[in-house]
Amino acid sequence: MADPMRPDEVVVSEPFAEAHRLKPGDSFDAILRGRKRNLQVVGAALSPEYVYAIAPGGLMPDDERFGVLWMGRDALAAAFDLKASFNSVTLSLLPDANAKDVIRRLDGLLSPFGGIGAYLRADQTSNWFLESEIAQQKNMSRIMPAIFLAVAAFLTNMVMARLIQTERREIGLLKAFGYGNWAIGWHYAKMVLVIGTIGILMGSVIGAWLGHWNTELYTQFYRFPFLLYRPGPAGFVVAGAISLGAALAGSLAAVRRAVRLPPAEAMQPPSPPIYRRTFAARTVLAGALDEPSRMILRRIIRWPVRAFLASLGLAMSVAVLIMALQWVDAIDSLAESVFERAQHQDATVAFSDLQPIGAIREFEHMPGVLAAEPYRFVSARINHGHLVERQGIIGVPTGAILSPVFDVERGRLEVPPGGLMLSVKLAELLEVKAGDTVAVELLEGRQPRVSLPVLRIFETYIGKPAYMDMAALNRIAGDGRVISGLHIRVDASSRTTLLTRLKDTPHIAAVLFRHAAIDTFYKTMGETILIFIGFFVAFSMTLSVGVTYNSIRIALSERARELATLRVLGFSRWEISYILLGEVGLLTWVAIPLGAVIGFGLAWYMTSAFETELYRVPLVLRDATYGEAALIALAATLACAAIVRRRLDRLDLIAVLKTRE
Repeated sequence: MADPMRPDEVVVSEPFAEAHRLKPGDSFDAILRGRKRNLQVVGAALSPEYVYAIAPGGLMPDDERFGVLWMGRDALAAAFDLKASFNSVTLSLLPDANAKDVIRRLDGLLSPFGGIGAYLRADQTSNWFLESEIAQQKNMSRIMPAIFLAVAAFLTNMVMARLIQTERREIGLLKAFGYGNWAIGWHYAKMVLVIGTIGILMGSVIGAWLGHWNTELYTQFYRFPFLLYRPGPAGFVVAGAISLGAALAGSLAAVRRAVRLPPAEAMQPPSPPIYRRTFAARTVLAGALDEPSRMILRRIIRWPVRAFLASLGLAMSVAVLIMALQWVDAIDSLAESVFERAQHQDATVAFSDLQPIGAIREFEHMPGVLAAEPYRFVSARINHGHLVERQGIIGVPTGAILSPVFDVERGRLEVPPGGLMLSVKLAELLEVKAGDTVAVELLEGRQPRVSLPVLRIFETYIGKPAYMDMAALNRIAGDGRVISGLHIRVDASSRTTLLTRLKDTPHIAAVLFRHAAIDTFYKTMGETILIFIGFFVAFSMTLSVGVTYNSIRIALSERARELATLRVLGFSRWEISYILLGEVGLLTWVAIPLGAVIGFGLAWYMTSAFETELYRVPLVLRDATYGEAALIALAATLACAAIVRRRLDRLDLIAVLKTRE
């Protein structure tokens, strides 16, 4: 810890120390209330208050450009002329205390001394970000397992139904030898249980590794003092039981059909379908098709439910792909909206204290500054009826260009004088609409209370901001023509010179560069969301291969005698391959648009479920996303077809034709 008797000793936040390779004994220069000081590093620390440390106005942690320092209280008080005083207090409440009542009384007590309003831990920045992330994890834990379990049940049903269909004779023999329905059913249930148990063992190992990796990933953004990952046995037992239940539920209908087969009927081949000339067979299209193509269509029309289920399985793999790839489109759209279309400044300078508006001229004359645009930020409470939201109001000058109010649909908006502009999320929380009046209590300066009309509501993807004309906000605050910071355009060739100048400029709390924010945004997304996207892409490809290979492989075992007969009658290998694989190709062609529709629905549900006060993920699906999902599904189908095609080429015609009817 810093020695209270040594005023230049500091403890730095651990992420900042790691980013700059600071260790005890190092030193650096810092500006404290306009004075440059050389500070000595004596240690690094973590704090619950800064598990998610972001700069003022930032969206994500940037450890290279923002850090937290701790000094001895007397040394810090002397540096900021706050001897025998304080500017922050933290309270711990008794279990039965009424937090809202404490806040009300505390605000009344501290208001004459400059208190700007107390707030609950839930509204503290780090806690707010962390709780939002936990809420999203809960949504993920409900949505994704449901999709996986539904797919598992579907695959089990498809495999078992086709398997039982090919084992009718064996089922009849077992019944003829005295095996009862329960014994037959238990036999197939054990098969499902064995498959499911193997999957559970594999899934437990992979799941434990993924859980540890996921926990470790979050410690990179939420800086906790230690990594605690101790999955209890209950989680594995519950997951295994639910997975087995899904597999058994998927096979239930197929097993029930197996046990209901009378022995005499089961030992006979299925009754041949009744052939008749339908209307479709008399069409011009049917006449234009060759015989192998007509065989494919007849088989699909003869068993439409089976064909639809196989196509649905392929469609689900396409849908999961689209749902995963949609996040790339959404992230790009969000970044474009926030950083490209809404912001045109190169850097944002935040002051440690309010500055007179004349400070703009000082910055306009700095090297490399092409334009400067001020803004004002005031913490406030906004009330509508019994609903209260603590939200900062951003004052924007008339004709703002560098960082205007931006609506994701309507673009740049002018701020009307004399009222508020609220984001859609804030308006929803306050249950207000354009034309309503809200009570606003500013939490700075004289802390005036006024009633203001809501003049316009706009949509944004980040946060829940409120805007107002800067001149009107200054009039209400009553502290003159002052500003909280500046947005500036910078000549790229003079950026280094400007940064050196800014480091020596007093009253600056933070300098945020837009391109650095973009890089941090994509780096963070690349380490989190994009990794999950890769996982889902792998899963969907596995699903596609599983459905396709099982469909082709079972179809081959069902039609081996038929295909061998066609070979003896003179059909070439390519023709019988076309007859077998053409069916799967046609079902895949049908599955792609069906999967696109289902994928859009899943993407809509996911983006709706992930909506929080912190940010909203836009529902954006580009044409290329549909194309990529379709190409991946086609590639999986072709790979499976190539494998089965080799087995078809090696088909033993004599052995197949010797099988009894």
